[in-house]
Amino acid sequence: MRPVSGNEPSSHSRTSESTQQLKEDLHHLTQTIEELVNATADDSRSNIKELRERAEKRLKETRARLESRGERLYGEARDNVTQQADACDRYVHDNPWTSIGIGAGVGVVIGMLIGRR
Repeated sequence: MRPVSGNEPSSHSRTSESTQQLKEDLHHLTQTIEELVNATADDSRSNIKELRERAEKRLKETRARLESRGERLYGEARDNVTQQADACDRYVHDNPWTSIGIGAGVGVVIGMLIGRR
């Protein structure tokens, strides 16, 4: 595991910021779509065209942000799992008998639980 330094934002704060940004993006997109729907009640063709272009632009921006966040979160999760697997592998190699004992203990507990049925 890598230590969290004071300069590095925590995973929770990054997730919170990401969630807040997503809410804002969806709010802006919703507003633009509502404006577009309201504008269709008017006969002003130029107004509809302008609002449609704005809605398309915001939709593309929101999609790009979501894809970027998804890729970043996937990368972070993959890196975290890899680090945890490496730490587990190092522990097993450094402490083979302890690892065997833990495995045996877990096996006994699972066997007892299954045997109760």
